[in-house]
Amino acid sequence: MAVEKSPDKDLSKGKWAGLVENLRLIAIALIIAAVVRIFIAEPRYIPSPSMVPTLSVGDRLLVDKISYHIHTPEPGDIVVFEPPPQLQEYGYSASQAFIKRVIGLPGQTVQVSQGRVLVDGEPLIEPYILESPQYEMPAVQTPPNSLFVMGDNRNDSNDSHVWGFLPTDNVIGKAAFRFWPWSRAGSFKPQTLDSAAAPQSLQE
Repeated sequence: MAVEKSPDKDLSKGKWAGLVENLRLIAIALIIAAVVRIFIAEPRYIPSPSMVPTLSVGDRLLVDKISYHIHTPEPGDIVVFEPPPQLQEYGYSASQAFIKRVIGLPGQTVQVSQGRVLVDGEPLIEPYILESPQYEMPAVQTPPNSLFVMGDNRNDSNDSHVWGFLPTDNVIGKAAFRFWPWSRAGSFKPQTLDSAAAPQSLQE
């Protein structure tokens, strides 16, 4: 006499197979998300006012980690980076990412004088800053494999005028897109750092 399969057993096997498939899809999704975060892009949160008015506390960004494998940082780029050794000596963890604007490239001289930032002796037109710097800084030359970076909130920014040059190896990526708050979501326009003798640069 033939023995029929129990409907309950078939249902149980179907549920188990569905659960295994869902777990497999979740695992694949997590792996893809991890690969994207490590190698392509990652979200970041702005915790301080050092980049006001361009970026506000609470803004959330997508950081492009691919571009600088194709080309080097350019003046005007907003970069996210790990604290350099001189900041880690003051207690900052390597996991505490900073965000600033690139002002000086290797070989360029940067100076702050009479409320203006000068690169290679030429004052910059900077429509994106909150206010003019209220400090003086003698001319310094950016060494090889380094950047001179500053916050757009010049008088409330812990940047290169305080702790020195940023090694390019510390750069995580380029701020590419603000996804929060929705009212100010969008990509960042290219910002050319023009001298006073050049046409007005793009507004943020």
